[in-house]
Amino acid sequence: MVLEMIRYEVKDQIAILTLDRSKALNALNRTIMEELSTALDNIDLSVIRCLIITGAGEKSFVAGADISEMLPLQKEEAELYSLWGNQIFRKIETLPIPVIAAVNGYALGGGCELAMSCDIRICSENAVFGQPETGLGITPGWGGTQRLARIIGTGMAKQIIFTAKNINAEEAYRIGLVNAVYPSSELMGQAETMAKQIAQNAPVAVRMCKASINEGIDLPITEAIKVEAKHFGNCFSTQDQKDAMTAFLEKRKPDAFKNQ
Repeated sequence: MVLEMIRYEVKDQIAILTLDRSKALNALNRTIMEELSTALDNIDLSVIRCLIITGAGEKSFVAGADISEMLPLQKEEAELYSLWGNQIFRKIETLPIPVIAAVNGYALGGGCELAMSCDIRICSENAVFGQPETGLGITPGWGGTQRLARIIGTGMAKQIIFTAKNINAEEAYRIGLVNAVYPSSELMGQAETMAKQIAQNAPVAVRMCKASINEGIDLPITEAIKVEAKHFGNCFSTQDQKDAMTAFLEKRKPDAFKNQ
């Protein structure tokens, strides 16, 4: 896997994907988006149990999509551009393993949308979030109008999108856009600690939990509990479930989960 604008590294069972276009504050052009898609497709899910996505440098997670690429688009081209970006972000949202966004600075426009496609968002104290698109004469195009409302509620989402005003890390935490705020020097350490905690648990069970939440969240509760029951049942076909429950009844710690 040859990547120019993305760094991909593996630490034990954790993968770290760093968007590295720091001279442009990691803005998302077509090349970096295509590399992101490639990197996601090549994650070895038999080994990796959690993914962390972050940005290079200390100023920016992702400052947005590349405006120079959007400016010449016509109506039909713009619609296809939106669908293309959304398809890539959906790869993150539907990736079987949990994904943590470690937001280390600006997360504006496409950057905020990228973070929202992750399962968990934590950020540094200097993080800034926003959807500035109405100030550019457009709507958010990579999931902003949909995920933001689902995460923080329609009223606050409309305020942020309609006003195109940015919010700081403290406000993002207050409204539930991020789970935690850390000093910049601690952010990646905290992200890796959380990823390790996730990786220590039964991989199939963690994946079934993600699938159950994602599949059930927009269903009526009577249908959603059927989704939960299906994934609950799936866990009972795994060796990890049998080993862990046996260890519990024998009052001992289970052996390391085998992802089987």
